[in-house]
Amino acid sequence: MKLFFSLILLVITTDQLTKKIAISLLRDGTGSFTIIPNLLSMTYAENRGVAFGVEFAPPAVLLLLTGLITAVVIGYVVTSKNRTPLFLVPFALIVGGGAGNMIDRITIGRVVDFIYFNLYHGRILGISLDLWPIFNVADSAITIGACMLILFHNRLFPDAPASSLNNVR
Repeated sequence: MKLFFSLILLVITTDQLTKKIAISLLRDGTGSFTIIPNLLSMTYAENRGVAFGVEFAPPAVLLLLTGLITAVVIGYVVTSKNRTPLFLVPFALIVGGGAGNMIDRITIGRVVDFIYFNLYHGRILGISLDLWPIFNVADSAITIGACMLILFHNRLFPDAPASSLNNVR
């Protein structure tokens, strides 16, 4: 469990530190600077919604849902008997990322985003389109944790033994 809670704290600390840096360098300054031309830039944005800026509920409801999901995941991991890193790491990344964004919602009422991959910017059917939204460290942690759960699902949650499934009545 030390790994689980240490990784949560690392994600929260890294997320909040990088957001403070982004605020100080980007919000009141240039707003954006290029790291790799036509690919990666640091671009300040604030997001009141959830993934991809989707606003499906008032901020108080989003805060409540985030807190509830975080508590349920922590409860699940703490009560589980599985203590392998492959089990603990994805859940720690998801909880740490959720908590990092929740801190923003509590303190400033929105989430600070600043990492922008310019994978595609153009027009499709006459509509201006950016392929990927601006995001932050917390979003990355949540995404990586969710991908790990998908990729390693069969190893993390093995099915019941086949012999127990043959007892059909």
